[in-house]
Amino acid sequence: MEELLKYAIPVALAAVGIVLLFGMWNMMRGGNPNRSQTLMRWRVVLQLLALCLVMAAIYLAGK
Repeated sequence: MEELLKYAIPVALAAVGIVLLFGMWNMMRGGNPNRSQTLMRWRVVLQLLALCLVMAAIYLAGK
């Protein structure tokens, strides 16, 4: 399980960063506001996933 978290956390953080950049890019170029809103919502979901993975890693490291 710890090995899975070792790779899952950087992937989750990269996904958050990529979605954030796409959302910001869409807002800065004046794209569809609904698309920006959808991307920002996905960012929040991905941040929750990344936070849960980090918390699981911390919990398992303490055992």
